[in-house]
Amino acid sequence: MKNVLRVASYNIHKGLSLFNRRLVVHEVRQALQGLQPDVVLLQEVQGAHQRKAQRFSHWPLEPQHEYLAGAELTALYGRNANYRYGHHGNALLSRFPVRRWDNHDLTLHKFEQRGLLHAVLEVPGWTRPLHALSVHLNLRARDRRQQLKLLAEYVHTEVPMHAPVVLGGDFNDWRCEATPFMLHELGLSEAFEMLHGAPARSFPARLPVLTLDRMYVRGFDIEVADVLGGHPWTGLSDHAPLYAELARSMPH
Repeated sequence: MKNVLRVASYNIHKGLSLFNRRLVVHEVRQALQGLQPDVVLLQEVQGAHQRKAQRFSHWPLEPQHEYLAGAELTALYGRNANYRYGHHGNALLSRFPVRRWDNHDLTLHKFEQRGLLHAVLEVPGWTRPLHALSVHLNLRARDRRQQLKLLAEYVHTEVPMHAPVVLGGDFNDWRCEATPFMLHELGLSEAFEMLHGAPARSFPARLPVLTLDRMYVRGFDIEVADVLGGHPWTGLSDHAPLYAELARSMPH
């Protein structure tokens, strides 16, 4: 029976370093494997890009989400932003069997194409499946408020009230407006605020000062909540990854 989940949430900047100078997706894969995660919630995953594939000689033959999953994890991809040479979106990597999944559109205008990727996962020994969600919200506060309402409507419809939930991603929430909304509307608590009393500082990765990324949970006690820095994460993205170890706090 699985009692503690290892979960990471990471905006990978399309597998490129800051200012797009280096292809770092291979290093991202190695760093993620070092965590031995059960669930990884990813944002800005490059599903395909013809020009970048030509520019970088070591561009993976597989789509980034499949490459990052490797042989041990199952990869899901929510295609959100489409353009001439390719597309990108959210991804979810799971160690557990996937019962079903869905990519829910949160796009409000053509300049920021966003989505919510939702997977229902069968965790060994649990009577209730785990609902895992990866999300990326807009830069403007007015847009984010509207997207939070759309997110809440989706979760109310698609996620049972007593199901265990982990929802992470790039909320662009430097104003810290999301947490009271998520708690009031969905009963979701923010892992870093529960353990440390404040949200994680994750941006910019080199010297994190802004609290853009979040990990919301329901049905868990927080054993570990860390912003990952230093080796091997240095220089891999403009965001620092979030990592948590979650223990089930309700009956399985």
